[in-house]
Amino acid sequence: MTHYPKLTGQVVVGTGVASGIGLAQAKAFLAQGCTFFGTDLAENIALTELKQTYPTNFFFYPCDIREKIAITHLVEFIFDHTDRVDILLNTAGILDAYTPSLETTEELWDNIFDTNLKSIFLLTNALLPMMLAQKHGVIINMASIAGLIAGGGGAAYTASKHAIIGYTKQLSFDYAAKGIRANCIAPGAIKTPMNQADFLGDATMAKEVAQNTPAKRWAEPSEVAELSLFLASPVADYIHGSVMQIDGGWSVGK
Repeated sequence: MTHYPKLTGQVVVGTGVASGIGLAQAKAFLAQGCTFFGTDLAENIALTELKQTYPTNFFFYPCDIREKIAITHLVEFIFDHTDRVDILLNTAGILDAYTPSLETTEELWDNIFDTNLKSIFLLTNALLPMMLAQKHGVIINMASIAGLIAGGGGAAYTASKHAIIGYTKQLSFDYAAKGIRANCIAPGAIKTPMNQADFLGDATMAKEVAQNTPAKRWAEPSEVAELSLFLASPVADYIHGSVMQIDGGWSVGK
């Protein structure tokens, strides 16, 4: 993993840290010497191990990021331990089983948007005033190739990821001159628990996805975490409002 010395000592907040990309990000930033505040619905063995490995640098607070009051309590917890936040990783998200519009219930639509998009809005607005006061802050939102083209999800998921990209660009437009750097990552096929159904049985779906990807493989969550480190570091200081694709070339030609 690339070492970014200027990340050492930075304070990071990340969502969806119990597994997948969020967990990989937590491990990557902690390895850089950051202090990391992570949240998810509940603690698990992986997070307990992180707390044991980084007892003074990793803090976990269970939180339903769809709820404003829960976000308020999370932020209170963070500010009980620190007086600043340098990097925000809005990573938590859920899929919609590729459900088309006519089969998408209002409940499914709301849950996808509350989890994937509203949570980003709530947590960003909760921490943005602190970043503006510091005149420095990095925000990395997790989009998807489904935020750029159709076929990466169902109606609700695709719409939510398109919205994340639009929201990120507007954040950059509104606050770049005030020291805020907002970008988003658009992953393709990443081997995470969220995609575990593709690997069941003889893994026919997983093999098909790999075959349709020019790189002919799925990516590891650590590869997305590595890109996150780059985007969060000062070497990426002139990158604003961008969508960084990491999809093995899947979207080429689509």
